[in-house]
Amino acid sequence: MVAAVCALGVVQITAWGTSYYCLGVLAGPISLDTGWSSSLVYFGFTVALLAMGIVSAWVGRALDRHGARAVMCAGTGIVSAGLLALSMVRTEAAYLAAWVLIGLGMRLCLYDAAFAALVQVVPSRGRRAISYLTLFGAFASSVFWMLGHLLNEAVGWRETLVLFAAINLVVCLPLIWFGLARREAAPRGDGTADAAQPTPDGPPLEGSTRSVAIGLFALVMSLNAFVFGVITVQLVPLLQAAGLAAAVAVTIASLKGFAQFAGRVVEIFFGRKLRSITVARIAIGVLPASFLLLLFAGGNVVAILAFTLLMGASQGVITIVRGALPLALFGATGYATVLGVIATPILIVNAVAPTLFALIVDRWGWQAAQVVLVTAAAISWRAMELMSRWYERNRAGSGQGRPG
Repeated sequence: MVAAVCALGVVQITAWGTSYYCLGVLAGPISLDTGWSSSLVYFGFTVALLAMGIVSAWVGRALDRHGARAVMCAGTGIVSAGLLALSMVRTEAAYLAAWVLIGLGMRLCLYDAAFAALVQVVPSRGRRAISYLTLFGAFASSVFWMLGHLLNEAVGWRETLVLFAAINLVVCLPLIWFGLARREAAPRGDGTADAAQPTPDGPPLEGSTRSVAIGLFALVMSLNAFVFGVITVQLVPLLQAAGLAAAVAVTIASLKGFAQFAGRVVEIFFGRKLRSITVARIAIGVLPASFLLLLFAGGNVVAILAFTLLMGASQGVITIVRGALPLALFGATGYATVLGVIATPILIVNAVAPTLFALIVDRWGWQAAQVVLVTAAAISWRAMELMSRWYERNRAGSGQGRPG
């Protein structure tokens, strides 16, 4: 587990930083050099997320059928090819096409694929491995925003993307290939990894109950995807609209990453004895409360800081929940396929959320837009609570009782 987590941890920092977060520092230089509008430049990222959503279910099946090791290696190669293509674009159409390629590669090698890889390598410790892996991912933007800025200043945005492509090939490919080379032995008895050891979550759901649970969880996470899709792009303007000066807003927004990391550390040390669905209820329940703080902050720096820390910690743990709860509810068999189905609406909502939120701001203003965020977070929390109650009734009705 240690070898796989450390290898994939470096891979996730590199893959996220060079692809998903690259526009954080390169959007301005690209727009300045090409003369394209900022909206077009950022639309490329939206296109990539839509591409990820469209192929998500197919990728999930491929991960189960061919193994995460081979699929993630292919994804790394595709991301590298996409970044190289992006470095050479001269037209808007070519620019968007390059982002389609990058989007396909990202779906093949970012978190959902890495979660599936860990479950395949250490199925008996999948939840713990997922939690540890997400600690690495918290540093992706910090490392590569700084590196991207320095490289852009030294050699320009096109050469920076070429170097990013090379880094993926030189760093990520060997780590994936060798880091995922070994798997834990199947347990004695039935010979399958699913039954490795008892967990507080109980046995996996089956049949129609399984299908209903997949749909409910996809709904919960899609509502969260709207909130976090907005936060990813609009956090600094959101804090400014709450009454902060630009410099203060940037400083407080930068603390979100530390809060994400802290939330994941807390989950590792205190959440391991809780059922995955209990951790999900806590993490999702914190979200509407944090946005209410922002809504009524009135420029109060302490309230806005509390919002940022609570929201960041919630987001950090929800990343773990996205991988750990499906493992608990549906088991290791077909795990990647389930993640692929769940990720499809999440990625599509994530792609359209910033644009939809911007339209709300333009039409009704920031106050109304904040109410929309509170509402989306509250509905997500309510849906999670309803799912939990349904889950408990189903367990009791099947004679399994309350797990744990």
